[in-house]
Amino acid sequence: MESYSSKRLLKKPIFYTLSTLVLFIIRAFINGTLPLMDKTEARYAEIARIMCETNNWITPQIDYNLPFWAKPPLSTWLSAISMDIFGVNEFAVRLPSLVLSILIVFMIGKYGKRQGLPFFLPAFILLCIPEFLLHAGVVSTDMSLTFCVVLTMLSFWESSRTDQRSIWNYLFFVGIGLGLLAKGPIIIILTIPPLFLWLLFFKEQIRIIKSMPWLAGFFIISALSVPWYYFAEKATPGFLDYFVVGEHFKRFFDSSWSGDKYGFPKSQPIGMVWIFLILFTLPWIFLIIKKTWQERFNLKSHKWLLFLVLWLLWTPIFFTPSKSLIHPYIMPVMVPLALLIVYWWKSIKWKKIYVTFSLMLPIALTIIFSVFLINERVEYYSKTDKYLLKNTITEEVLTYHLFMESYSSRFYSKGAIQQITLDELNSITQNKNPFLVIISHRDSTALKETQRSKLKKLETNKYKGIYAYK
Repeated sequence: MESYSSKRLLKKPIFYTLSTLVLFIIRAFINGTLPLMDKTEARYAEIARIMCETNNWITPQIDYNLPFWAKPPLSTWLSAISMDIFGVNEFAVRLPSLVLSILIVFMIGKYGKRQGLPFFLPAFILLCIPEFLLHAGVVSTDMSLTFCVVLTMLSFWESSRTDQRSIWNYLFFVGIGLGLLAKGPIIIILTIPPLFLWLLFFKEQIRIIKSMPWLAGFFIISALSVPWYYFAEKATPGFLDYFVVGEHFKRFFDSSWSGDKYGFPKSQPIGMVWIFLILFTLPWIFLIIKKTWQERFNLKSHKWLLFLVLWLLWTPIFFTPSKSLIHPYIMPVMVPLALLIVYWWKSIKWKKIYVTFSLMLPIALTIIFSVFLINERVEYYSKTDKYLLKNTITEEVLTYHLFMESYSSRFYSKGAIQQITLDELNSITQNKNPFLVIISHRDSTALKETQRSKLKKLETNKYKGIYAYK
C-alpha cells in the first residue's frame, strides 16, 4: 500500500511544485544566515561592495583603486545593484544567484510539459543536484555563466524547431552577448562546438544557419559586450591582454601560471573534471551513465537526446587536459543533465529511490546547519571574520588585521579594516589610542610577550581572535 501511495505521489504535479518551493526556501534561508566565507565568496562579495560604494561600474576593484581583471562585471553588477537596493548583507549579495536559478527553472519547465510530465519536474531534479543547489546561493560568476549558456543553447534548440523567425533567434545572440559579460569568451567555447557537432549529425538542420539573423545578432552581441570591454581597457590599460590571453590561454595550459594576480595555482590531476562531475551530481549521474550507454546506438536518430548528450559531454571533455580547474567549472552542464533525466523519466524503474536519496542531502544539511546555528557553533567553525567584528567594531576605534586582511573582514567592516605588520603593531602599541586587531591563531605565536600583554582577547573562533589594545 505504501509503495502504491508513493508511486501515486510521484505522479502528482503538486509534489514537484511544493518540493521545488521548499528547496528554494531552504536555499534562501541559508543565503541569509550563512556568513560569507573566505576566500572566494567573500572576495567576490567585497568586489561588489566596493562597486556599490564607489559607483565605479566600469572597473571591478579587488581593493580600493586596485582593479580586478580576472572576470567581467555581470555578476558584480547584479550583486552591487542588489546591495544598493537591499543593503550590504549576505542575502542581498547572494540574491542574484538565487534569482538566476529561478529564471533557469522557468526556462526548462516546458520540456517536462512537452513529455506530459509536471512543469516543475525539471526544476525539482535540477535543485536536487548538489552542484546546482550549492550555486543557487554562492557569490561567484558561475551562475551568471550558466544562465547565459542555458539561454544560448535552448534558444538554438527552439530556433531549430521551426523555419519561422522568432524571438529565440535573437535570444541566441543575447545569450552570447551576456556570456561575454559574465565570464568572457568561454561562452563561445562552451556552446558553439557542441552545436556544430550536432549539426554534423543532422545536416538537414543546417538550414537554421541560413535562417538566423546574423547581422542583427552581430549588433546584439556587440551592443551588449563591446562597450564595457572598450571602456575597461581605456580605464585600466593592460586589461585585455591579461584577461583574454592570460585568463583564457595561459591559465588553461599552465596550472602554475606565474602571471595570476589574484588567485593561487590550482594543480589538479588530468581528467579531474570527470571526478568533479560524478561527485557533485550524485545520485543522478549513475542513471545518466546507464541510460546513455543503453541508448548509445540510438543517439543519431534522436535529435533532442543527442543535443543534450553533446551539451553534457562537451564541457568536461574540453576541461579534461586542464590541470587548473575547480568544481564550479561543471556548472554549465547541470541543466542538460537534469533534462536527460526528464527525457528518461517514464522509463526509470526506481524513481522513489532516486527521489528519496536526492532529497536526503539538502534536508540533512539544513538540519545540521540549523542545529549549529541555534547552538552558535556556526560562529566558531565558519571560516569568516563576521562574528569577530559584529559585536566589536565601531567607527570611533580603528580596526587592524595582522598581516594580510581577509576579504570577509573587508566586507563586514565595510572597507574600514587596515593591514599591519608586526613592526607596525609594535609601533601603534606605543601610543595611547585604543584599537582593535584581528590575529590568526597561527600568527599569534609570532607575538612578543610585551605585545601580547597589551592586548585583551574579545572574541575568538577556530581560526582567529580579535583583540583590544588595553
